[in-house]
Amino acid sequence: MKPFEIMKGVYWVGAIDHDIRNFHGYSYTVHHGTTYNAYLVVGKKIALVDAVYGPFAEEMFDRISRIVDLQKIDYMISNHTETDHSGAVPEVLRRVPNATLVCTARAIDALKKHYRDGWKIQTVKTGDEINLGGKTLRFYEAPMLHWPESMFTYYVEEQLLMPNDAFGQHYASEERYADEVDQYVLWREAEKYYANILWPLSRQVQRKIEEVLELKLPIKIIAPSHGLIWRKDPLQIVTRYLQWAKGERTTDKVVITWDTMWQSTTKLARAIAEGIRDEGLTPLLRLIPHSDRSDTMAELLEAKGILVGSSTLHNEILPTVAPILSDLEVLKPEGKKCAAFGSYGWSGGAVKKIQEAMERGKMQVIMEPFTVKWVPTKEELDKAYEWGKEFAQKVK
Repeated sequence: MKPFEIMKGVYWVGAIDHDIRNFHGYSYTVHHGTTYNAYLVVGKKIALVDAVYGPFAEEMFDRISRIVDLQKIDYMISNHTETDHSGAVPEVLRRVPNATLVCTARAIDALKKHYRDGWKIQTVKTGDEINLGGKTLRFYEAPMLHWPESMFTYYVEEQLLMPNDAFGQHYASEERYADEVDQYVLWREAEKYYANILWPLSRQVQRKIEEVLELKLPIKIIAPSHGLIWRKDPLQIVTRYLQWAKGERTTDKVVITWDTMWQSTTKLARAIAEGIRDEGLTPLLRLIPHSDRSDTMAELLEAKGILVGSSTLHNEILPTVAPILSDLEVLKPEGKKCAAFGSYGWSGGAVKKIQEAMERGKMQVIMEPFTVKWVPTKEELDKAYEWGKEFAQKVK
């Protein structure tokens, strides 16, 4: 239960959750667990920047008590009111009733509704500062990264940015720094985090990052509230966020995700994938019942496009396909190239529903749907192959 000193007078006092596997309900799987990062800044005065999820409060208090007497905390800074970061705030303020809660004006309603009223509160806006005695904390409002009340805390003298949910990953590790863990897993989790949480907010993300970059803030370390801390070339994650927000970072891959009743749609998916591969792109085939939807969205983030397929059941898509279409509508991968395919028996309908969902997700439909009745013939599979080639040509 030891704390970890990031730099002189700044300590990680958060919690590691190796057991969690689902986040935001069941829409986001966290294969590697997560952390709830909280940071204690100790000067003549003491500030706790963010808290932890409520069930981990005692773990945080134990770490703090190894550094200072809990009663010496002067400020409880809440960058974001979602309960995985604010859950322990009421207990902090119960045990340290003289501490001041620091947050944006927009955060007050959420904190009061989640917990209670009666705290000593100091609201801050962009540019406001708190002096801890040789240690200056400056605040920057960051609305929609990823809630309206979100803000960043910046330790001026040591150039430490604590941006809460921005630039994080769901990654439970006994290590504290991003450069100390498996880089493939780290970046996959960072991609997944952006795709499943921040993608629909890409315009706001781009605008806020550009605003921060214009300030020319020197940043030595970025310490988010989930996952690992960025200390070596910390702006690499900021650059990656900007690329994702603009849709500028893509690889030569196409996601193909579908479900089938009696294998007809699967046969189409495989023929289409062969056409895509022969055009020099890599098809990522994801049969929906055997694939994780939040992983699929992460793969789509840097893919050149996506194809979604379904058999038709009662003039509709198969029920298993609905969550993927819901994700496309909600996450809004704007401008991502796409098309629909599928099979039917008595009558069609599934591919129309898929295309409509893609359009609602502000995606770019670049091909007419490909459909077959009953079981595809060799000639129809050849056409599916050519359809896949044409899609690949259009997304290159």
